[in-house]
Amino acid sequence: MPKQKQPISTAASSSVSALPVPPAPIDTVLLDLYTDYLISSYSSTTATGMSASLDHVISHDTITRFLSAREYTNKDLWKLVKPVIRQVETDDGVLSLDDTIEEKAYTDENDIIAWHFDHTVGRSVKGVNIVNCVYTNAHATVPLGMVIVEKDVPFTDPNTGKTKRKSSVTKNEIARDLIGATINNQVKWSYVLADSWFSSQENMEFVIGKGRHFVFALKSNRTAAINLEQKRKGVFQAVESLDWETQPVQMVYLKGMNVPVKVTRQIFTNEDGTTGILYLATDDLTLGYTEITAIYQKRWKVEEYHKSIKTNIGLAKSPTKTVTSQSNHFFASAVAYHKLERLSHATKTNQFALKAKLYIKALQASQRELTRLREIAGASYSVGFSGGFA
Repeated sequence: MPKQKQPISTAASSSVSALPVPPAPIDTVLLDLYTDYLISSYSSTTATGMSASLDHVISHDTITRFLSAREYTNKDLWKLVKPVIRQVETDDGVLSLDDTIEEKAYTDENDIIAWHFDHTVGRSVKGVNIVNCVYTNAHATVPLGMVIVEKDVPFTDPNTGKTKRKSSVTKNEIARDLIGATINNQVKWSYVLADSWFSSQENMEFVIGKGRHFVFALKSNRTAAINLEQKRKGVFQAVESLDWETQPVQMVYLKGMNVPVKVTRQIFTNEDGTTGILYLATDDLTLGYTEITAIYQKRWKVEEYHKSIKTNIGLAKSPTKTVTSQSNHFFASAVAYHKLERLSHATKTNQFALKAKLYIKALQASQRELTRLREIAGASYSVGFSGGFA
């Protein structure tokens, strides 16, 4: 019988329990195998499926335990991408902030699988909402951070009486944390880019206070004073009503801001032939129209990132059940994107073409196996055979 331990005093127990417990190290072997599985898969990604793809050398229970053992965080992501960032970072790099919603209609609701309004479809959907921070320069696109929006506060809707969920942390607060982390990690970048959802006064002032610059989209009804005198008088007007015909770039004071910004209007044509208008603001007063619009165009990389992790990585294709295993799958999706992006640069092939090439190779391997099985079946495999089954 094991020797019984002496009881610990209440004070000592309290002191010990208060000590922070360091997280378990990253299981790089299983993470590497799991992310390879995400890259090479074309349907649901399951622990059983991954085990089978490895000829059951690793059991599905081992994979399940890997996804549930501990929650991977942005600190872990930084450890994994830091060596690449240090090789490729440049002073003219940019950060792109954006969130994406991936529907998971048939997954049980919890703190991270919840109802979110998706403006792309114009309705609320059940799924995961992730705020992403992506680094881009001429050499690479690297995910630096991803935070899952947690709707962790239940409340009663006064109109319906139903219990709903809301987040204790706003997406703008998450955005500032992501920006701050890159500064603490001494990542080289010059501008942070975001759409109008993240162009709050607090975000602008945060970036300026950190000695960096922003190029943010504005809503058309965002108000501004055309000069300091008008600001002092409290005379503001919507940016859409500014004199854009004679002044393509204007220095104004956005309402609530104490420093001036430059604003411009970009008119573009959508894929369906319709015309769109984009209002952009920057605190870098040295920029003109061409520079502002060219810098903001780099934000498209985060849209490509969202498309790739959904299409090429299978962000929503895991049937994981718990918050920890679901979070870890989403984390692994970001890591898988990073690996696929490095393959893309090494082979000078875009990610979607790489995925198509893997699909063709998988079809060819399947056809070879089918040929082998057909030889075993013999004549009974032929179309229109008249024989029965033994």
